[in-house]
Amino acid sequence: MAKSKPGGDAKNEQLAKHTTDNEDQFLTTNHGTRVNDDQNSLKAGERGPSLLEDFIMREKITHFDHERIPERIVHARGSAAHGVFKVYDNSLAPYTKASFLTDPQAETPVFVRFSTVAGSRGSTDLARDVRGFAVKFYTQEGNFDLVGNNMPVFFIQDAMKFPDLVHAVKPEPHHEMPQAASAHDTFWDFISLMPESAHMIMWLMSDRAIPRSYRMMEGFGVHTFRLIDADGKSTFVKFHWKPLLGVHSVAWDEAQKISGKDPDFHRRDLWESIENGQFPEYELGVQLVPEEDEHKYPFDLLDPTKLIPEEMVPVQRIGRLTLNRNPDNFFAETEQVAFHVGHIVPGIDFTNDPLLQGRLFSYTDTQLIRLGGPNFHEIPINRPLQEVQNNQRDGAMRQQINKGRTSYNPNSLGGGCPFQARWDEGGFRSHTERIEAHKVRGRSKSFFDHFSQATLFYNSQSPAEKTHLENALAFELGKVETVEVRERMVGILTQIDRGLATKVADALGLPVPDAPEQPINHSVPADGDPQEYQPIDVKLDLSASAPLSMENTVKDTIKSRKVAILTADGVLTANVEAMLAALEAEGAKGEVIATRQGFVEGDDGKELAVQHSYLTAASVLFDAVYLPGGTAALVQNGDAVHFLNEAFRHCKPIAADASASDVLDGTYFGAGEHPGVFIGDDPAALAKAFKAGIRQHRFWEREIPGPIPA
Repeated sequence: MAKSKPGGDAKNEQLAKHTTDNEDQFLTTNHGTRVNDDQNSLKAGERGPSLLEDFIMREKITHFDHERIPERIVHARGSAAHGVFKVYDNSLAPYTKASFLTDPQAETPVFVRFSTVAGSRGSTDLARDVRGFAVKFYTQEGNFDLVGNNMPVFFIQDAMKFPDLVHAVKPEPHHEMPQAASAHDTFWDFISLMPESAHMIMWLMSDRAIPRSYRMMEGFGVHTFRLIDADGKSTFVKFHWKPLLGVHSVAWDEAQKISGKDPDFHRRDLWESIENGQFPEYELGVQLVPEEDEHKYPFDLLDPTKLIPEEMVPVQRIGRLTLNRNPDNFFAETEQVAFHVGHIVPGIDFTNDPLLQGRLFSYTDTQLIRLGGPNFHEIPINRPLQEVQNNQRDGAMRQQINKGRTSYNPNSLGGGCPFQARWDEGGFRSHTERIEAHKVRGRSKSFFDHFSQATLFYNSQSPAEKTHLENALAFELGKVETVEVRERMVGILTQIDRGLATKVADALGLPVPDAPEQPINHSVPADGDPQEYQPIDVKLDLSASAPLSMENTVKDTIKSRKVAILTADGVLTANVEAMLAALEAEGAKGEVIATRQGFVEGDDGKELAVQHSYLTAASVLFDAVYLPGGTAALVQNGDAVHFLNEAFRHCKPIAADASASDVLDGTYFGAGEHPGVFIGDDPAALAKAFKAGIRQHRFWEREIPGPIPA
């Protein structure tokens, strides 16, 4: 028996003191105080603002904000670009005094950062995940940060639960797996116990979670904010970003393969589009609700798990965002940019949304640890256009050199400077809101409808989108090892749509329960004891909402689409050149692929420049494929045949010269008639039909059971 090292037992005892086991233990603060309610932040009334004295929430979020150094805990994987925003002539002056939203002559510089949420800086762009869409407006009145996502709702209703959500979705702590993925036990265990997540799960399992590019995804402010006019009147507002290229996705199988072929796919796409002068463009839209209509709807405007259907309140498009310059230095700009929902300007204000209220604390706290101290606003990418004048001094990394002897207010020795600004001088004034309420930990009963909008979203999807969503749930829950968690999630799905629940349960080999397991309510009554969850059964007037389906998105452009042109020696040069010209005329880009890089010799002896070989290219990196004539040799090229098979499987447009039919006959789908496959002997007519197919983006009706190869 080997002797233990001197001091070994003492060392083990010391380590044991820092090892905790959560079984059969009460939840406490870091200082040992037992926690009565870990579900709700302390508020002035159930629908009122969160209170600064909530030491439990502050301790919890402070600890959470400081868990990673220096990488962002969430949204670590990001890409960014500079640009400009201009409001249209139909100004918002009747609703807000914010000049960048009211002056059509003003051109406001912006910096936009797109990101995934769950993965680390080194993870793939193509994870099934929420995408961040954060915009910093450098206005003449200070910086305004619209810190949103590509989905209009969120998983939770109260910021108190954000650390729990992120802990659950991050790699499991005992083995640090899986990276940038939600398909594991801890995430679905949490979600299955949080029915308020049902709506967001529908979005996350939909194709919205795997966008074709950052240029082709929507953005949302998520929360309800306020616009404040010159007289101090408030109007509720939801912010939207609408991409001019439409909203498009990739297939899940395709996303998995892109992650292996090019994990920087979205980052590269954004960078190259801007470098090529194909600037991403979005319109800013708003949904406006008069303050007197706050309680008009069958959902609560303060509930971040709810959206306002556009049929109820149309989105008014008020301005355009154009991204026209790439960062000069990734770290200095993309990595060091500090967004914060609390960065607002006169004319914009907050609501009492309890998720928003917690974010107002969390973001500054996060930047303090990430960026070295209280002077992160002096990093160039974070500096406002306005000169900063206040009495804040010193701190790590201070750059501003303040003159004078006074750093306090009021003062007489400095002439009273800097002065406070009145409202009519551009000073910020918080919206006056009457509050008479008990100080409670609780949640308004108006937040207790968790399924009506989840059902609305599912019912709004096209047949193909429904199939993708069902398959996504089956895939994710199929990765869950704990059967009880799978069963609980199927029970949740029965409350959204029983047909959906049945399909997912069948894929998992589970029965469909008559009713879901009843989670604990997130409201705590006066006696402090938890009570059983009592859902509110809300019936929406809408059975479906067209804007919720990508089937109804913009399909009128091929601008910036990438088209693979498969070639071999002897290819019909004139046909290739005609197709390249036809694509380029509408802003698409054709790239020649051959068995070797360099050049391929055409039928007329002319050399065509080759951008990729079959070894370095893959169909998943392109939007469409063209097979010109003179390529009969490709029928013997397994990589080329696989390229075509895979493009067909992923429902992409495919065009082929009639003389290339032999190559198509070598594929599994053949040269017959298929949706989105265009075959012809007239180059001009073929190009016209092909471009119409590319505008369509995908032909999802090809997703039928059959002998589809891997």
